[in-house]
Amino acid sequence: MPAENLILVVDDDPEARAIVVTALEAAGLAAISAGGGHAALALVAEARPSLVVLDAVMDDLSGFETCRRLKAQADTAHLPVIFMTGLSETEHVIEGLRAGGVDYVTKPLVLEELVARVNVHLANARFAESARTALDVAGRSLLAVDAASGGLLWRTPQAADLLAGADEGSGALAGPLAALLATMTTQPPEAGAAPVIVMLEDRRLEVAYLGSTGKEVYFRLNESVQGREADILKSALQLTQREAEVLLWIAHGKPNRDISEILNISPRTVNKHLEQVFAKLGVENRAAAAAIATRIVSARS
Repeated sequence: MPAENLILVVDDDPEARAIVVTALEAAGLAAISAGGGHAALALVAEARPSLVVLDAVMDDLSGFETCRRLKAQADTAHLPVIFMTGLSETEHVIEGLRAGGVDYVTKPLVLEELVARVNVHLANARFAESARTALDVAGRSLLAVDAASGGLLWRTPQAADLLAGADEGSGALAGPLAALLATMTTQPPEAGAAPVIVMLEDRRLEVAYLGSTGKEVYFRLNESVQGREADILKSALQLTQREAEVLLWIAHGKPNRDISEILNISPRTVNKHLEQVFAKLGVENRAAAAAIATRIVSARS
């Protein structure tokens, strides 16, 4: 989580940097500063500011490139960036906005205007962060990509868990999932269309298109457990493979006779496995065992 109301000021001119920091602090905002793009990237990772005020032209790394790198990282893609620039030509303004900036002010700075713009974008960022937090608390596996570039903008913790182990580079999606999202972004499925399956190593991931605001495109992720339920129960409950299979069919409401036919074992063997399942789960009846199995499988779906 970003530090509330902490502003990072980035400018390779120490005097200009100090003036902006002083103006922000006088307005009741906490401010830190960096003297270049590389230093800014390192400081963002450490301090987690709420907003960046960024000089467009710097010697070591331009503000435009610094902003692009921030936007390429899932953890910082949401960070509002206001450009400070003496380059007031339209092409430079467009470059800053395309790099991911939300606003710009021209030099020489009108400090009151800069502070006002900072406060506006801080309020917008807080609102967006509150919405993402609500999704996190609700346990939804959601992510958003940039409609223009296809880059990952943000994801809930649950979505991050589903993507764990996938080749994401430096926070940017890659491989078959990236290709699928790019296709679904440029050619959105019809409303109510079934989720699309993509394989991530040995996992089946369902990707559902939710909609778009024009700038952001939203997707819901879901791990398909079809055909893997017994393996999930085996791992989660420390069961043998056969015990997990018996438990799965118990959860489906099958009696011992049906389970014996499905698994090609005797009803007596089914009962022995079931006794071991009850002991390992610490329950006394089929209903309690079935409830535990259903809860575990549902949590993975």
